[in-house]
Amino acid sequence: MGIVEEAHNVKVLGSGGQTIVLGHGFGTDQSVWKHLVPHLVEDYRVVLYDNIGAGTTNPEYFDFERYSTLEGFAFDLIAIFEDLQIESCIFVGHSVSAMVGVLASLNRPDLFSKIVMISASPRYVNDVDYQGGFEQDDLNQLFEAMRNNYKAWCMGFAPLAVGGDLDSVAVQEFSRTLFNMRPDIALSVAQTIFQSDMRQILPYVSVPCHILQSVKDLAVPVVVSEYLHANLGGESIVEVIPSDGHLPQLSSPDSVVPVLLRHIRHDIAV
Repeated sequence: MGIVEEAHNVKVLGSGGQTIVLGHGFGTDQSVWKHLVPHLVEDYRVVLYDNIGAGTTNPEYFDFERYSTLEGFAFDLIAIFEDLQIESCIFVGHSVSAMVGVLASLNRPDLFSKIVMISASPRYVNDVDYQGGFEQDDLNQLFEAMRNNYKAWCMGFAPLAVGGDLDSVAVQEFSRTLFNMRPDIALSVAQTIFQSDMRQILPYVSVPCHILQSVKDLAVPVVVSEYLHANLGGESIVEVIPSDGHLPQLSSPDSVVPVLLRHIRHDIAV
């Protein structure tokens, strides 16, 4: 195993002719896909990995400057593809990883046959004629709370993000992976994500994109999925799922996994 694969805890499962790469969002790791993976391994070669900074990765690999923009994560993704000699894949990106996949596809569109996005946002802060879901003051308070008492912040943020109570399995799971992150790294990654603005690159995206969005998501209003659909340069399709929360593949697998499978298996024209 190469250093890239080792750093990202890369796992390759199944042996189908087509490769699916699964990218997780902030505060989680590859375990967020545990309900989806069993449905894929018989038909596909499935690649799982952890973003640097996730609690499962070595904190020494986290370079605060490199990961101060999403480009650092996009270059990591391309390095994983090159290490595994992936020539083309279906990329399923959750939350920030959807935008990371989009960025990587600008550099190497040949590597992506399509991108399936879950809970994706090109910008989280409201702007003139743009509803991202947060005011800058909201985010400043969020960052301050992370700085002051990271564990307490995790306990409060997890149920809000997942859309469940503290007793739910999904909330407990997200709390665990969130709390596994080193607090200073978590704050740095959160700032990179929440302050990012990818709107200007959307028209240059040529890879077909399937945009999946929960009807209720603390971090991403439904209107953002429509914005993506209207502004992406290539073909795109939107489906709003009757699920609650920012991690629907974890919190509502019974309703969300079949939708994911349909978008993985079928192209936009079908």
